Amino acid sequence: MGCLSTPYDEEEPIVGSDSRISSIEHNEGEDDPWRLAAIEEDSTPWETLTLKLKCNRVALLTGKIACLLCLLWMFVCSLDCLSSAFRLLGGKVAGEALASSVLLSNPVAGVMIGVLATVLVQSSSTATSILVSMVTSEVLTLPHAIPIVMGSNIGTTVTNTLVALGQVRAKGDFRRAFAAATLHDFFNWLCVIVLLPVEVTSGYLYHFTDAITKGLDLNRTNSTTSNTKLLKAITEPVTKEIIDLSSAKIKAIARGEKVNGSIIELGDHLFSNWPGSDSSAGVLLLTASLVSLTACLLLIVKILCSLLRGAVAKAIQRVVNSDFPGPWRHLTGYAAMIVGAALTVLIQSSSVLTSALTPLVGLGAVHLERMYPVILGANLGTTMTGMLAALASDPESMRAGIRLALSHFLFNFSGILLWYPWPPSRKVPLSAAKAMGNTVARYPWFALAYILLAFLLLPLLVFAVSLSGPAGLAAVAAPVVALGILLAMVNFLQRHAVHMLPVRLRTWEDSGLPKALRSLEPYDSFFNKLCGGICREKFRSKSSEKEKLVKRQPKSKETEFNTDDPFSIDDD
Repeated sequence: MGCLSTPYDEEEPIVGSDSRISSIEHNEGEDDPWRLAAIEEDSTPWETLTLKLKCNRVALLTGKIACLLCLLWMFVCSLDCLSSAFRLLGGKVAGEALASSVLLSNPVAGVMIGVLATVLVQSSSTATSILVSMVTSEVLTLPHAIPIVMGSNIGTTVTNTLVALGQVRAKGDFRRAFAAATLHDFFNWLCVIVLLPVEVTSGYLYHFTDAITKGLDLNRTNSTTSNTKLLKAITEPVTKEIIDLSSAKIKAIARGEKVNGSIIELGDHLFSNWPGSDSSAGVLLLTASLVSLTACLLLIVKILCSLLRGAVAKAIQRVVNSDFPGPWRHLTGYAAMIVGAALTVLIQSSSVLTSALTPLVGLGAVHLERMYPVILGANLGTTMTGMLAALASDPESMRAGIRLALSHFLFNFSGILLWYPWPPSRKVPLSAAKAMGNTVARYPWFALAYILLAFLLLPLLVFAVSLSGPAGLAAVAAPVVALGILLAMVNFLQRHAVHMLPVRLRTWEDSGLPKALRSLEPYDSFFNKLCGGICREKFRSKSSEKEKLVKRQPKSKETEFNTDDPFSIDDD
């Protein structure tokens, strides 16, 4: 964020929802908002309950778990419908863009296309499978497809970032949840920033995958591999009743072929006889999917808040956040990485796994540092979808698809080697995520600004600049990168070696920069005024109604109404 400052020393104590007060460690007068939440026993102990009350508690717990599973299923169905809606809205345009060798010849443009395409389909597995089919059909070359795969890693993280918004009402929960969501974002951005120039200059993924697959005799292989998807088997019976799209036409669009007519299949589903265009069907399906997705997220968080209490929450905290004993302690993170990869291979969706973990981190049941290796494992597990898609292709073209799937795997594995084993490098994405969590805890509106900037405006801007060619991109990127490095160095010296800086740069307040360039306070004041005007009208109307009620009551009961404190617009 450059020189934009966030005054952490002014933060309020973190109080979670449902009377869960986060544990606070007083250290030199400062609170630690990142510790696990203190679990309080807010119910009668099990041993003291009668048989009837025990049965009631078990039935209530079973009902909540059943509702949670149903909501998770509806959440996945909504994501599937959302993906279909985006295909209806921009499938043909996206296919033409992906088939344009002029656009894809620029690796930076390829990364941004990968980000935007994966944001649209809400699944890196889907985007990678489409890319594999395009490579095996020789529509795309492997060097053009590798940057798009890198961008797909970034685009898939928008789902769990949206999930974090469900906890915006509780300041402490929102801080932890948004940090957990953006941890995945920062890791993927850092991997692309480091590894894309390496790939462009050396082609290490291209040559390494060529060496691995050179000895494989794939032409004689009788490929009968099917891309089995657990989630698809669970959700398709419902989603196929809502809408069914032609996979053949979608693949033809991906190959750059011209497709006439609608991509909606005829059959027994809600949109089978749709009289309008594909775009109008996409708008309707998009609206319904977003409403369903938002409702599911809010209810999931609400149920999790009620479940993660007392003995259940303590058990989860103890099991998930505990380390291996003795000398095996340092292997705990790698074991969590394997678990994350295995779960992602099973459900074939890293978005669902990280979206399920994000509320748990927000509620204080899972530590942010423990989630980190799990999402790294999820990044590895999601590459298996592309491998299965490659193995299901024709033997003659299988090798190219396998090389792309291996490139995806090696890219994610290289990112893990860069940002996990060495503790100082491990702290880079964790520190960035915590800084983002602290920022949105103080300025909640910045969460929406970040989502729009990171997943829409910035990719579109970089994509537009990259179209001007390498010279134009370098002319714009070089000053921005130099300014970012300079700001990072000044921030580092301000914290660790302030005596090395000139007096004017020892604090941003004394630097002479306008406040709008070094702090979010001016923007926060603007949003507060904008919202305050609306809220003031609401409070004024409520206060006038309250005063009327007071006048109608006898004077002995006037003390029951306090029109000052409950309706004060100045109350934080």
